[in-house]
Amino acid sequence: QVKFEESGGGLVQPGGSLRLSCLASGTFFSIYAMGWFRRSPGKQRELVAAISSSGNTNYADSVKGRFTISRDNAEKSVYLQMNSLKPEDTAVYYCNALESVRSGAPYFNDDWGQGTQVTVSS
Repeated sequence: QVKFEESGGGLVQPGGSLRLSCLASGTFFSIYAMGWFRRSPGKQRELVAAISSSGNTNYADSVKGRFTISRDNAEKSVYLQMNSLKPEDTAVYYCNALESVRSGAPYFNDDWGQGTQVTVSS
């Protein structure tokens, strides 16, 4: 059984920072690429950051240079450091395994966590 637990969201002013954490259950973690997705009101879910099993990363243009994804395979966790936050970063953030960093498609598309709300507002 696969389970993702996201945490670390909150209310932050523009220009502020947050660090999101995702704890994954199951034995798959170390062999899969992982990704952080977000969904804003009225928009489709989008992939913002991806990391391969070996640590190669890829980012959406909208967050490049501001967000950093990392992983700890021993802890079955993936993290998203978000700096210089903007109001348009407001969304619910989710993590999931990926079919590949290149495709960016979620692997466990029927197994999403509750996500963590990030609100950027003054």
